[in-house]
Formats: sequence, structure tokens, C-alpha cells
Amino acid sequence: MTTEPAADATPASAFRSGFIAILGRPNAGKSTLLNALVGEKLAIVSEKPQTTRTSIQGVVNIEGAQIVFVDTPGIHKSTNLFNRRMMETVRAALEDRDVLLYLTDVTAPFTAEDVEAMSVLRDLSTPTLLVLTKIDRLRDKRAMLPRIEEIKAVRDFDEFIPVSAVTGEGLGRLRQAIVQRLPEGPPYFPPEYLTDQPERFLAAEMIRERILRDTRQEVPHSVAVLVERWDETPRLTKIAATIYVERPGQKAILIGAGGAQLKKIGTLARQDMERMFSRKIFLELFVKVRKDWRESPEFLNAIDWRSMRGTELDSEEDTN
Repeated sequence: MTTEPAADATPASAFRSGFIAILGRPNAGKSTLLNALVGEKLAIVSEKPQTTRTSIQGVVNIEGAQIVFVDTPGIHKSTNLFNRRMMETVRAALEDRDVLLYLTDVTAPFTAEDVEAMSVLRDLSTPTLLVLTKIDRLRDKRAMLPRIEEIKAVRDFDEFIPVSAVTGEGLGRLRQAIVQRLPEGPPYFPPEYLTDQPERFLAAEMIRERILRDTRQEVPHSVAVLVERWDETPRLTKIAATIYVERPGQKAILIGAGGAQLKKIGTLARQDMERMFSRKIFLELFVKVRKDWRESPEFLNAIDWRSMRGTELDSEEDTN
């Protein structure tokens, strides 16, 4: 994946580069911010919590600096093996980072869960910026002041930066604040490098995003997508993917009457892929039931993007 370098100026003459982790509770706007900063859609977005399930890397090249952002799952309580693995991803993202961004949604109340989530920052000396997100939804920006005071009572941050990933407000200031804190050094990646995510994983995530947006509440957290086949031809990329759910009732919802729901998901996901990959896509979807997949180490390894090679998995049911 490639993108043109952004045209921002940096305050330093020597080249700077480093890794920046994006942290926060579910629905704080982490993935939306990553997409806005990178200028490409790398992370899927929905209103449902725990949409991001693994770390996603996005590289921004600006004049005099290279910023490597690492998006992470939302900080939450671990209730099963899958959730515990997501939280392991969050903790790993804290290691050897040059700057941390902790996001908080200014439109949501500040609760005990927020205080608990911020405990992941305890004992860390890494420069940490508090990013107040979704400020475009505030009629009066002064409403942010009480939130800042609440947060200061729990933990102090190096800087407090209000932003809107939708309008772009505050993003320039955020980039500048990051670059000021980056160490001097050469770029880690070539200018055309955009993300560590392979196209196979991005395709699976686009399918999952359509499911998150178009199905009822009981389905999303029980859905996983695995690309089983990826065939490149000069004119067409043929993709076969399997959507896994935990119960037959969820499978029925995904397929819909006469297969209408599955057809809609496939059509919209295919269009998303064609826009991102800039080529013609033929997409074939299947739905299978795999009970309690969130507690299966074998299955979780198979759907991890680092090992996604189309491993065939046994299931209870199979349908087009």
C-alpha cells in the first residue's frame, strides 16, 4: 500500500522518527483518528465497541519526520481468551514507544471505567499526550474544561490537545506536538510504505466492517472473517472468505431471507475493496458456525493477520 507524503512542516531541522501508540477506551475514536492522520482508511470504524481487535500500523511521512502510528484495541475488561489477547496487544503497544496518545471522548461522561483504563499508563515515563476527541460534536468548546480537570485529578499529561478527526481541527497541532517529542534519527520505512497490514487482512476487515454496520447487536462480537483463497489474475483478483459465527441463529441473521443480507454485505465489501486496491474484485462469501471460537487458541491463531494464510478450519455448518 502506498500514499503520497503529507505536506506538513516540522519545527526541527534534523530528521526525526519514532513510534506512537494510540490508546483509549472502546469508541474513543482511535481508528478514526488513525485514518485521518494517515490520510487513508487503514482501520475499520463502527459505533460498536471493540471494533479494532489487533494493533494496526500506519506511517505518516511529513517534511523532516516520519511518524509510525500504532492503533490498538479499546481498553476493556477481559472476559474470554479473545479479549485477553486484545489486552495483551494493548500492553505490548506500550513497550518501546516514543510517544503515547491517550484518547478520551469529550461527548461521553467520565466514569470509574475511564479511571481504571488510565491505569495502563501507571509508572510509565514515556511522553504522553491527552487527546480529546469528537470536539466537532460540542456546541460550546468550554465544555471540555471540566473534563480536563477531571482527568488532571487522576493523571497529569504532557499536553492536552482537542481534535476532530471529522473536520481536521487540531490535527496539525497534534502532529507538531508529536514531532517535537520524537528522537532524532533516520526513517524506519521507505516513503511509499503505508501499513504493516497485508491486503488479505484488510479485505477481511472490510467484510467485518460491513457486518458490524448492517447486523443486529447480537451478531458483531461473535463474528470473525478468514480469507481462505486469494487468486491474482491480470484483470481480476478472486477472493473467497468465510464468516465465522458462534450460533446457528447468528448465521441465519447474516444470510438473511433468500440470502439477501449476505449478498448485500458482499456487494458493499467488494466495492470497498475495489476502491482501496484499485482493481476489479470477485468476492465469494461463506458462513460457518464455529461454537465458542473466542476461546479457541487454534482459531485465534488462524485469524491473526500475522499468520493469515487461508488455513482451513473445521466447522459445524457451511453455506454460501
